[in-house]
Order: sequence, then structure tokens, then C-alpha cells
Amino acid sequence: MSDKAPVPGQNTASAARRARRFVRHNSLGLLFMAAFLICLAGQAVAGHAEFNNQLRTDGMAPLTFGAYLTTSDFAVDVTENWQSEYLQFFLYIFATVYLLQRGSPESKELDRSGTESDRDQMVGEHARDDSPRWAAAKGWRQVIYSRSLGLVMGSIFLLSWLAQSIAGVAAYNEQQLRQLQAPVSWSQYLSSADFWSRTLQNWQSELLAVASMAILAIYLRQRGSPESKPVGASHSATGVEG
Repeated sequence: MSDKAPVPGQNTASAARRARRFVRHNSLGLLFMAAFLICLAGQAVAGHAEFNNQLRTDGMAPLTFGAYLTTSDFAVDVTENWQSEYLQFFLYIFATVYLLQRGSPESKELDRSGTESDRDQMVGEHARDDSPRWAAAKGWRQVIYSRSLGLVMGSIFLLSWLAQSIAGVAAYNEQQLRQLQAPVSWSQYLSSADFWSRTLQNWQSELLAVASMAILAIYLRQRGSPESKPVGASHSATGVEG
């Protein structure tokens, strides 16, 4: 048993070092989560002002900020963006298993199309000591875990799309009632121009962004980024990250 007394301030300094290390090791995720929250707050403020302007135009009393956050208008504006983002990742994750783009760091090497061998993927008997437990498992657990990223992204997409449709029909019917028109059912709303306009305007922008990244990264570089090839890499180099 040590007889050494703790040095004053040592625990505080150690905690500060751990905090700095945590921030450094997780800075990418922390940055984007912070940016997400800032943008979400900004959207709420701007949306609240726009919504109240519309209410005044219709001769109705404006809502408080807290009340606006519980409206279907705010919910549909948020969820319609979420579902398109997760659709983008879901499609990209599964498409890049089999589809290739010569010269792009966003593509696998040209001879590695497909799910690859157990040895390449370090599953089953090829799992390492530090591999996730389900990577070494047999049967359904390995099947599920080996596709878990795409399955979760796809599930979030479907759930957020469902939430968009539910919030969307509520927002649409509120507008219908203000204009003294009959509301529609959820199934009717799913076939409406409003629903598909909201959906497709987001899908097309996300798919364009993915295609642009895959193609532009063939010829353009960003030094030090894993999303780019090394600056001096050949344009035809495929699956190489900087």
C-alpha cells in the first residue's frame, strides 16, 4: 500500500488531461454534433418567425416559441431533412459493396467488389483478439453484425420518413382547414404532390452530393483528408485514401 499523499491539484490536472484527450480523440463527432445543434436551433428560430408571419397573414394569433416547437410544421421540416440524409448513407453503404468508381477514394479497389472473404473481413475463425464479439460468432449473429451499419441507417431512414409523413399530413391538414378545405387521410397524403415534393427535393440534392463526391475526388485533392487520395496519387488510383 502506497504512503504517498496526493499532490495538490494533481487530480484536477489529470482530469483536465483526460478531458483534452477525449476532445482530441472525438473532435470530428463533437464538431458535427455541435454544428447540428446550432443549425437545428437556428432553423427553429427562423421557422418560428416565418410561421408567425404566415399566421398573421391569415389573421390568426402568433404562437410562442415553445408552442411552435410542438407543431407539425416544425416536425415535418426537421424530419424531411433527416430521412434524406439517412437515405443517402443507407444507399451509399450498400451500393459501395458491389459498385465501383475507377479512380475514386470513395470506391473499393477494382478487384474487391462484393462482400469479400472471411479472411479479408476478419470474421469467424479469422477474427482477432480485439475484434468485436459478434464478428467471431457463427450464424445469424455474424450475419446481422456484418450488415449492422447499413441496417441501422436504413431503419432510421424508414422511421424518419414515416415521421415525416405523419407530421406532414398534420401540417397539410392545418393548412387545408385555414383555407376552409377538407382535410385528407394519411393514405391520401402519401399520394399527394405535397408529400412527394417535400421528399424528392431532398433526395435529389443528397444523391447529387454523393455522385459529386465520388467523381470529383478522382481528379481533385484535399491534403491530409481520408476522403481524398494523397495529393500525388494517380487519377486512376482507386480505393486509396490520403
